[in-house]
Amino acid sequence: MSRLRIASTSAMLLFPLMAHAGDLRADATAVFKTVDSVNVSSIVKNNELTPAKAELGKKLFFEPRLSKSQVISCNSCHNLATGGVDAGPLSIGHGWAKGGRRAPTVLNAVFNIAQFWDGRAVDLKAQAKGPVQADVEMNNTPAAVEATLRSMPAYVAEFRAAFPNDANPVSFDNMANAIEAFEATLTTPNAKFDKFLKGDDSAMNEVEKKGLRLFMDKGCAGCHNGVNVGGNSYQPFGVAQKPGPEVISQTDKGRSKITGNAADDFVFRVAPLRNVALHAPYFHSGSAWTLEDAVAIMAKDQLGQTLSADETGAIVAFLGTLTGDQPKVQYPILPARTKDTPRPQ
Repeated sequence: MSRLRIASTSAMLLFPLMAHAGDLRADATAVFKTVDSVNVSSIVKNNELTPAKAELGKKLFFEPRLSKSQVISCNSCHNLATGGVDAGPLSIGHGWAKGGRRAPTVLNAVFNIAQFWDGRAVDLKAQAKGPVQADVEMNNTPAAVEATLRSMPAYVAEFRAAFPNDANPVSFDNMANAIEAFEATLTTPNAKFDKFLKGDDSAMNEVEKKGLRLFMDKGCAGCHNGVNVGGNSYQPFGVAQKPGPEVISQTDKGRSKITGNAADDFVFRVAPLRNVALHAPYFHSGSAWTLEDAVAIMAKDQLGQTLSADETGAIVAFLGTLTGDQPKVQYPILPARTKDTPRPQ
């Protein structure tokens, strides 16, 4: 048995015991954190977060001219109007190509242990570079991105303001730094669950509280814990039994492609559950279209349990309390292209 499988099994055994140890809030605060209890600046490394950098990053997040076709932006697949993801199971990229996995939400992504389902990007700035260059996504090159940005004087001025100590501020690296600074602002505090953790008994109703208790008792919190209710560990998809092809691809072996270790076959970063009610479909495969289905599959394949309809409904009700205040982002007006701006391809 791999170390990850042992960790998952141990967590499932541990959390039911902990959940009965005291009252509901005490048990929950031992496992979870509120969004506003974590200082984002302490998480982001090697990239000072400044208002100028975040404002530039916001424009770049919505900038379709970072793509080869000049049609696709970060917001195309991580739509801030729909929970930080797009509406389908697989995102559509350059030339109508379909991606291989469901786009993860960008909301609260700063709290994740790493980015992408397989954790191949160590942070948000590394993640920002990947889709720009991926042939099934934006299909561009660093040189073309830099040429596009340098062709517009307004961008050149904003890069200089955001990176005043750089001799060459308009760079592919600084594009990623700016996007990371903006994405670090996309947190969602003040969920009903956060208010409950802080002491407001009325923030959650009795069904939601029952769902929280079940979430801990049944072992869900063994993997879905911390500030993002997940996103902070890697686990196999299929601890109790391997899901069928209707749930996950049998050829997408997840993290083992990154590590080269067969023990990581079908291991993925645990999905963060903040705002999960906003962004169906679920899993890296995008195969579950309702939370009820997703909860039932997780119970069966991860925990080896069959939940009653009442138990499933209560857990789904609890998951609804994880929706926080959505970022207030005004759609930016982007700089006008010039005669030197590369044409779309």
